[in-house]
This record gives sequence, structure tokens and C-alpha cells, in this order.
Amino acid sequence: MTLSLSSLSLSLSLSLSLSLSRIHLQRATFMKRAAQHNRTLTEACLKFSLGSKSAGKRHGEFDQPAGLVFDSPRGYLLVADRNNQRVQMFTSEDGSFVGWFGGLHQMVNPISVAIDDERDRVIVIESMSYFTIWARDARMLFQRVSESPTQHQLGFFSPGDVAVDVRHQRIIVADSLNNRVVAVSANDFSRAFVLDGRGLASNEPGAFQLPAAIAIDSERDRFAVADAENHRVQVLSSIDGSFLFEFGSQGDQPGQLHFPRGVCIANQGRVIVADTNNNRLQAFTHEGHHISSFDCGSELPYGVAFDEHRGLIAFTAGNRVHVIGANQWLADTFTWRPDRHRYAPSWMKQVVSTMTMIRSLVDESAMSMIPNELLFGIFSYLGAPAAAAAVSSTRKCDMM
Repeated sequence: MTLSLSSLSLSLSLSLSLSLSRIHLQRATFMKRAAQHNRTLTEACLKFSLGSKSAGKRHGEFDQPAGLVFDSPRGYLLVADRNNQRVQMFTSEDGSFVGWFGGLHQMVNPISVAIDDERDRVIVIESMSYFTIWARDARMLFQRVSESPTQHQLGFFSPGDVAVDVRHQRIIVADSLNNRVVAVSANDFSRAFVLDGRGLASNEPGAFQLPAAIAIDSERDRFAVADAENHRVQVLSSIDGSFLFEFGSQGDQPGQLHFPRGVCIANQGRVIVADTNNNRLQAFTHEGHHISSFDCGSELPYGVAFDEHRGLIAFTAGNRVHVIGANQWLADTFTWRPDRHRYAPSWMKQVVSTMTMIRSLVDESAMSMIPNELLFGIFSYLGAPAAAAAVSSTRKCDMM
């Protein structure tokens, strides 16, 4: 028995239409239940988790992981594994262990990690007073090459986070126990500006009380600071550090914060905040308006990062790292533009390639009306099992 390409195309088109209907139905049903029963969104959003509830020292285990960052162009996730004195690296696609660097006598309680792509290096905040520079080669091997100026030169006291401002060639540090933010040149570490509220902890605009995290918004020439003990996020100019606006206040209602420890910038300038003592992530517009909350259950989220090429959000909590799909939580945060297709997981590229091949052989079919961007979006939401089923179905049809 032979199945025509047009019949196959129609079958696949109907399957995708049903998938889209199921997506909208599942999303509406799940969000309704979550609102009614205060359920977490983990079941619908989770891509994978790393580590376990208990601390461990083996590859892929953690002991109080803190900051983390996506190396988006290369497809890696780097995690500061604080009490194991190392930074671990995993694939963004499925969390497979890749390697680690640091270790005893090489790294002391790393709390944050940032990537400086232009100089092929990684910057790690360590211990009580400094950050270290690690060179990165083509094989993703790391070697410690230098320290930043020490506490006596820059005066850091337990810095909590570091971020690289590529546009302005600066490194910005949340100097937590000094209640200030320091920006230095990425070339020679000379100071660009210091925001310290006259040296005192303060809740005044532009001043801080335990600044815990930094996130760069390059498109808007600004950066966000998780001002932990003031229970807010401040947004400041990347040019000179001048205050722009703030959002958040102490509390547990939507839009309120309780000791936020992490922050990152997603597509469209959305600000994702690790609202630590409220056991949740919160998302805000680029203007600081609340969008949605992600319930982390009993876990306390710490660091948070966004993968701009794959639409992933990762956060540390306890001795684990969780990676969720941004769109599964926040609709329209990420789109599979053509320039991002090469960053898609291998299983997703396989099924889209198969369907594209079929579509190219059948003219004027419903299948030909579906753009690749929509196919990527569908299977990003449905996940690998749906993709495997589609490929299997296609192969069976080819054999009939």
C-alpha cells in the first residue's frame, strides 16, 4: 500500500493543528488550576534539573551553587559550585556534564561567574575580596591567568556578583558588604564609576543595602541591580551609573519582593528576579511592571540566568540547578528566528528538517503554509517525545 505525499502532508498538518489546539488548551487549563490551587509551574516548564537535594562532590553534584551564566553562542551553562571550590559546565541542550575548572588551591568559594566573549575569558567572583580571570581556549579548557586588583586597590568586601558590559567595555561588580556597585574598565581594571550612597547603607534612589546581583540590558544602555535588603530592583544608566527608576517593595504580593538575590534580562528587556525569601521567580516588563510569578515550592532561588539563543531560564536553589522553558512560563518571551535555528536542540532540528523536506515535495498543501519558525515553536513547547513521535510516524508512512 502506498501513501501519497499529499496524504502524508495532510496528516501531518492535521497533527500539528491538533498539537496547537492542545497547547492552548493545556496552557489555559494548567494556568487555571495553578491559580486555583497555588500549584507550581514546574511540571509544565521544567526542561531538566541538575544536582540533588543533598550536597555532593561528584560531577554534576553541587554544594550550595550560587551564580550561573549561559555561554549562549557555544551552548553551555556555567555554575559557580561554591563550597566545592569550582565552576562546573554543562550543555544547555540537556544538562550533560562537560567539565569543571578551579578546585582546591585554585578557587575559593566562587559565588558568581561571568563571560567576557571579546577576550575569551571567564571572570569568577571569589571569597571575600576579589575576582579572578580565567582564560578560555577553543577546547573549552580554562587556566587561571590573573587576579583583579586586590581589596587594597578596589576595596571590595564580599562582592556578590559580576557582569560584563560589552558595549562600554566594563566589568560591573555588586560589592555587597560595602553596599555599593563598582564599574571598572575591562581592559585595565581602572575605575569607571562607584555608586555607594556616600558609603552608607541606604534606601535612597541610587544607594544600596546589600546589592546582590547585576544584569546588563545592552539594548537600553542600562543595568539592573537586585538591592536585596531594600527588597527592590534598581535600574541605572550604563553610561555613568545614574539612577533611572526602581520597582518592588517588601512583601509577598505580586510585584513585591523579599530579599531578591538574583536578576537577569530576558528578550524584550524583561527583568527576571530571583525573589529568594518568597520562594519564587518574578518577571517584570522593561519598565518594571509585574508580569507573572513562578512558584519554586519550598526551594529558595538564588542565581538566575537567561539563554537568549534558546529561550531558557536557569536558576540555582539549594543544591540544585533547574532549567525551564521561558515561553512555557512567559508567553512570547522567545521566538525561533531564522538566525537562532542553529542553536536548537538536535532532536528539534531533526524533526523540522524532516517536515521541511516533505513540505518541499508537496505543492499547495496545508503543510506548505506552516513556516519553520512555527514548527520550532511547536516542538519547543511539546518537547522531545512529541518530536520523536512525529519522526517515527513519518518513517512509518515512508515505508507504507
